[in-house]
Amino acid sequence: MSRLPLTAIVLATTLLAGCDMIAGQLGIESPEKIAAAREADGKAIGGACRHAGRAIEDCYMMNKKADKASVFAGWRDMNDYMRENKIDPVAPQLAGVPPTQVAKGAGDADEAKAADDKAEKTDKADKAAAKSAGKPRKAAAAHDS
Repeated sequence: MSRLPLTAIVLATTLLAGCDMIAGQLGIESPEKIAAAREADGKAIGGACRHAGRAIEDCYMMNKKADKASVFAGWRDMNDYMRENKIDPVAPQLAGVPPTQVAKGAGDADEAKAADDKAEKTDKADKAAAKSAGKPRKAAAAHDS
């Protein structure tokens, strides 16, 4: 009978030792691992913003879910690195979107596009009016004679 409790204790110890391994296989991450990943992501975002020549405030605004302290740490580290090695910032190359529209957000970009469309229509109407003003109207000429 004394072997049964000893066997139970050894079995329980073995199973509990494998909890971390089982949790890892199931996709359950520890809070420490999640915090380390968030900090690394924030530093990467901050470094990329500084390398692109963006202000830290713009970086915060574009990455609202990132931890501000880690974003700043990455930005500061990249700033120091760029100064030491005399590296110039690389201008961001977004397809067809000016940097001011990126900072404003998607809702403002839609408004800006609508304003551009309206300006384009106005330009077309002005050109058509100028074109017709330079030529005499056939209907008016026929009516006068």
